[in-house]
Amino acid sequence: MHSRLGLAALMLICATPLPAVADVTVFAAASLKNALEEIAADWSRETDETVTLTFAASSTIARQVDQGAPADVVFLANEAWMDWLEDRDRLRPGSRGVVTGNRLVLVASEPVSLAPAPGFPLADALGEDRLAMALVDAVPAGIYGKAALSTLGIWSEVAPLVAQTDNARTALALVATGEAPFGIVYASDAQADTRVRVAGAFPASSHPPIRYPAALNADTTVEAEAFLARLHSDAARQVFARHGFQPDG
Repeated sequence: MHSRLGLAALMLICATPLPAVADVTVFAAASLKNALEEIAADWSRETDETVTLTFAASSTIARQVDQGAPADVVFLANEAWMDWLEDRDRLRPGSRGVVTGNRLVLVASEPVSLAPAPGFPLADALGEDRLAMALVDAVPAGIYGKAALSTLGIWSEVAPLVAQTDNARTALALVATGEAPFGIVYASDAQADTRVRVAGAFPASSHPPIRYPAALNADTTVEAEAFLARLHSDAARQVFARHGFQPDG
């Protein structure tokens, strides 16, 4: 009897389908979400291969990959964190390249024009309210934003009013829900939520170029190589452009 039960249990285990394993796993900056989901969906329809996407701040992604997270492709929002991974031998040599770029904008919860320029009155516009920004010393969008405000000469007066968030999309959400009247995010983020308005764009010269590098993990697959190549294709470039990204930052 026991042997029959054991055989039946074994047959049941063998007959139970195993969870599908993704052909390609991508860890990417949160600001890439909408565009990358579209690119991955197109890829899956064409190839019948599955793509699993994980989104977070570039700083979080880099640390996860360094700790052994199973990322085939790493796609970040600035080059400094990719340098950090490269210095720690976490990337396949020669696989790294810039895919797209972005612009930095000031968004508002209400229609308003407040063009960023040297000494512009952002602190006066805020009053006692908060300016939503990603973490200014760790997350690329926050780093770029702090650099821009510093270049324009108003960081010291605005800094006490900043509400820092884990990533640019969370900062965007604070503005979209009216919890903060203004925020600094990427142009692609602003385009992703119709509840916010762009009050003005920061001069490109006010912050380092916003470039999105992608690379293969040190140990990865042929499918991942092909997906990385797709990210550099004209088809992907068109998707990024539709979502508000810039060709080269």
